Amino acid sequence: MVESGAYGELKLFCGTANPALGEEISAYLHMSQGRVNITRFADGEIYVRFEENARGVDAFVLQSTCHPVNEHLVELLIMVDALRRASAGRITAVTPYYGYARKDKKDAPREPITGRLVADLLMTAGADRVLALDLHAGQIEGFFNIPVDHLRAMPLFADFVREKDLPNAVVVAADDGAVKRSKELADRLDLPLAIIFQRRVGKDVKEPVEIVGEVEGKTPIMIEDIIDTAGTLSGAVDVLMRRGARPEVYICATHAVLAGPATERLARQEIREVIVTNTIPVPPAKHLPKIIVLSAAPLLAEAIRRIHLNQSVSMLFT
Repeated sequence: MVESGAYGELKLFCGTANPALGEEISAYLHMSQGRVNITRFADGEIYVRFEENARGVDAFVLQSTCHPVNEHLVELLIMVDALRRASAGRITAVTPYYGYARKDKKDAPREPITGRLVADLLMTAGADRVLALDLHAGQIEGFFNIPVDHLRAMPLFADFVREKDLPNAVVVAADDGAVKRSKELADRLDLPLAIIFQRRVGKDVKEPVEIVGEVEGKTPIMIEDIIDTAGTLSGAVDVLMRRGARPEVYICATHAVLAGPATERLARQEIREVIVTNTIPVPPAKHLPKIIVLSAAPLLAEAIRRIHLNQSVSMLFT
């Protein structure tokens, strides 16, 4: 059991998006989850009632805004609002997967910036702090006027891949947006880096244009923050095979959205393993044998403990 901090007793409340992750986090912290009743009215509106005293507590609300995104987002907002009205000492929104983050800027006229909109909604609802894992864009931290603890899953992936001791491996950035995290992985593993430049031909699809770096005869490792439809990754695999890379591709991604044709694209034989975390539950219908799920629970739980006790969180980045 974690001792009380400056904001009162620690309590963890979990939404309905990822109950298994909540169980793992509470087990790590050696504590029971706070009791909360979440139901629906006949017309589908969400009803939330906390069934224990929340006055003066340090409340952490765990909710990934994954599919169905709108349902889980509104549920999170209502939970935060209910805690604020219950006089919680501090409210931290723990969003392992922060939805609507892919629109962090305007790429064309008359577009929204939904990453900022969700930040505004959380602050208006009453969140005092946010804890997230691998935001789609780092600038989302600046959308908040409250503290944001932005964790990274990179150490999990680096340790996992290092133990495999892959022969003649190369880290490949599937597009220019993945260069920064790919370079970090390559530096951690002391491996060469190759970059595939792609151009967007649809909302969820990119077309490979050119590749920089040596991949012939090498085992490719790719890392992303999100696997959505896997269109970009599938296109990257195509160009790698044409350039003579080994047909043993390893893909790491923090958030397994797996929308639309993602599982069909990932099922291709050139992809050996897909390593993801459990920020989003992978339903049995989409859980291919090659999908390996690493638990982010210890990382999130330790961050919760440290935030509660006003200790440094930065050591978790390494």
